[in-house]
Amino acid sequence: MKEEKIIVPANGYLMLFVFLVLFFGSIALIPIYQTPWPVIGIVAALIIAFGFLMVQPNGSRVLLLFGKYVGTVKKNGYYWVNPFYTKKKISLRASNFDSERLKVNDKLGNPVMISTILVWRVQNTYKAAFDVDNYENFVRVQTDAAVRKLASMYPYDNFADEGHDEDITLRSSVNEVSNALEKEIDERLSIAGIEVLEARIGYLAYAQEIANAMLKRQQATAIVAARHKIVEGAVSMVEMAIEELNKKNVVDLDEERKAAMVSNLMVVLCGDKDASPVVNTGTLNH
Repeated sequence: MKEEKIIVPANGYLMLFVFLVLFFGSIALIPIYQTPWPVIGIVAALIIAFGFLMVQPNGSRVLLLFGKYVGTVKKNGYYWVNPFYTKKKISLRASNFDSERLKVNDKLGNPVMISTILVWRVQNTYKAAFDVDNYENFVRVQTDAAVRKLASMYPYDNFADEGHDEDITLRSSVNEVSNALEKEIDERLSIAGIEVLEARIGYLAYAQEIANAMLKRQQATAIVAARHKIVEGAVSMVEMAIEELNKKNVVDLDEERKAAMVSNLMVVLCGDKDASPVVNTGTLNH
C-alpha cells in the first residue's frame, strides 16, 4: 500500500464495557472456581486494554501491524483496535514556522538577510509518516532551501539608473514574491504530504556589511528625485511670472533683466534655506 487509507475502528465504549465485565468478573470468580480460567480472563482483559484509542479533533493515528500499514484514523472519538497495532500520533492542526534569518545573495549579488513565515499542516498521513524520515525537520530544511532559491531569483530593489529595471523585486512586490514562495515550498513539501496554507517574507533587509552604503544610495536617489521635482516646479513658476508680467504690462524687461530675474527666482525657489531679501531703494538700474 502506497496511499493513505482512512478507517473507522470499533466503538471504544462497547469494548470498555466488555473489558470491565471480563476483568472484574474474572476477579470475582477466582475464589469460587479453583481453575486457571479466571486468570486467563484477567490476562485477556489486560490485552484488550492495550487496544483502546482516543483521537482528538484535528488529530490522527497511523496504525501499523508488525511493520505493515493498516490505515489511518482521522475521525475524533474513542475507539478500540487490535491490541497489537502500533499507534503513531500525527497532528492535523495548522502549524506556524518562523525560519531563521538567512544571509543570501539576491539576483544582483547583493547580500541580504531574509526569513519566512510558513503556515502548514499534514494532509496525507501516509506520506508524512513513511515517505520522509522526520516530516517536521523536512519542513524546516526545505523551507530554508526554497527561501534561498527565491532570493536569488529577484533583486532586492530596482536600480534603474544602473540599467537594472526589474518588474518584480523582493522589497516592493510583496504579493508576487509571496505567491512564488508559496508555490516553491508547496512543490518541495508535497513529497511529505504537507499542505502549505500560507507563505510570506517575515524579515527582509540588506546585510550589515552593505546596509549603510545602500541606505546612503537610497537617500541620494530620493534627494535627486526631490530636486528634479523642485526644478520642474520652479521653471514652471518662473515662466508663469514672466508671462503674467508681460500680459499685464507691469514692467518692461529686456533680455538681460529677464535673465537676472530668472536667476534670482531660481535661487529662491530651489534653495535649501529661506532667502534673505534685499530691498532695492533705487531704480531697476541701480
